[in-house]
Order: sequence, then C-alpha cells, then structure tokens
Amino acid sequence: MLLEEPPDTGETGTTALDLAVDGANLAGMRRHVAARLDGLAEDLVQDVELVCTELAANACDHAEGPHRLVLHRQDTQILVEVHDGSPHREPTVGSSTLGPHRGHGMRMVESLCRAWGVRRGAAGKTVWAVVPIA
Repeated sequence: MLLEEPPDTGETGTTALDLAVDGANLAGMRRHVAARLDGLAEDLVQDVELVCTELAANACDHAEGPHRLVLHRQDTQILVEVHDGSPHREPTVGSSTLGPHRGHGMRMVESLCRAWGVRRGAAGKTVWAVVPIA
C-alpha cells in the first residue's frame, strides 16, 4: 500500500547509518540492522534486512547522494527510511530504467510491508516502508 506518511505506533528505538554512494557496504548495513533488532524473530529480522537492502540499493543505483538509512523500532512495527538527494525520482514497482532483469525488488517490499511511500523535500526524498512486528 502506497501512502504519503507512515503510521506512528510509538518509538522504542532509532538508529541511523550513512550509506556509501555506490552501495559498496550493503552487507555491513545488514549487520548493523540485525544488531539493532536483537531479540526479534529471525524471520522478521531477515525481512527487515531485505527491505533495507532493496531501498538502499535503489537509492544508490537511481538517486544522488548523500544516502542515509534510518531504522525506527516501534511497538508494533519497524519503520525503515532511506534518504537520498534526488527529490524527483521515486521507486517503481515492477519496472526499472536499468533493464528488464531489474525492477522486482519493490514487489518484494510491497509483499513484506504493511505500507510504503515517498516523502519529498527541498534537498531530496525519503522512501519509507513499514514492516509489521506481529
């Protein structure tokens, strides 16, 4: 479900990580995410890692930097935000400017998330996704 703003269910912890412009350290980002989600079910952590990886890779492939991941652990959900410096380009579901073999990642994001959306600002945009905890 595409929305303009993510729902807020109460903050229990936030972490942020600057991402390399070329996406070179996505494995390190996944380790960072897993460490911040300690105590949650392994399959949930893997889902959040997948969503983070897809949104971060999209930002690095399609948008200007700087790129930043912000992860909000809330009572009933995990809110993933990826900030970039390109306010006008946004993710598309099922298509890619990089060829026919690409463009399927946002389908995975849609299937794993309660909702996702894009917030635009003067200096860029934030693509966000909500992964339900229960």
